[in-house]
Amino acid sequence: MTWTGSDDAPPTARIATLGPSLQPSERRVAEVVAADIAGAVELTAQELADQVNIGRATVVRTAQSLGYEGFPQLRVALALEVAMTETEAAPANDGTLLAAVKRNVEQFGSRLHQVTSALTEANVTDFVARIDAADRVLVVGNGLSAPLSLDVTMRLSSAGRPAEYLPDALAQRIVASQLSSASVCFLISGSGANKPTLDVMASARASGAQILCLTSFARSPLARDSDIALVVPPVEGSFQGELIYTSRVFLALIAESLINALSIHRGGSGKEAQAAVLAAISGSIAE
Repeated sequence: MTWTGSDDAPPTARIATLGPSLQPSERRVAEVVAADIAGAVELTAQELADQVNIGRATVVRTAQSLGYEGFPQLRVALALEVAMTETEAAPANDGTLLAAVKRNVEQFGSRLHQVTSALTEANVTDFVARIDAADRVLVVGNGLSAPLSLDVTMRLSSAGRPAEYLPDALAQRIVASQLSSASVCFLISGSGANKPTLDVMASARASGAQILCLTSFARSPLARDSDIALVVPPVEGSFQGELIYTSRVFLALIAESLINALSIHRGGSGKEAQAAVLAAISGSIAE
């Protein structure tokens, strides 16, 4: 399995989504490249192999696993990414909390261009169509993905596409086991390896339901066993970063954008749902 996302996706986005499931020697190459992409541009395949203490063929295989013909093509892509990501320096760290907030926002902003890099037109269209056509939609998320799953459920309902969310993992499994082939189980997990969520997926699979997921890693158990997996590179650019910082900002952005796409896909009925929501909101706002 190699990169299947957009051809325009930068190397670091590909490394972030595929890195955790590369072969150990390939992962070492990818980690060295991601740690210093400007430096990697200056290296030949043999020089990089010597630096990592592996064979040249492994460097070439790593480039191919990332979706490139070979290492020269990876170097070109790295050079382009360096050129495109050169931005103004982050705010100086003067020790204030405001400076810390600004640096965090700058970090998010510097990676925004990667958010949709692993998405394809075919997958997004199929994903939205299945959500729209399903007789039931069960939205599942546990741990830090639970609040996002609740938010997605409410937004889907507001878009005229009723959905279900249960906070308890056992209850999720029970409902998942009662779905049918006309139903969708929409799972959200940053790591793609959350055990309660994987257990729900297994129950949904056994019931014949369609499995859709939103995650950050292309070869995670969740992505691997889903009918459609939408992959959003993690904010920190690595599996370790996902475990430590556990941001759901990018996943939330794509989730909201998908629901907007659903409203567009639904045409007139989507506009009617939006009008109904606005009418309900207007009645609940006080002077």
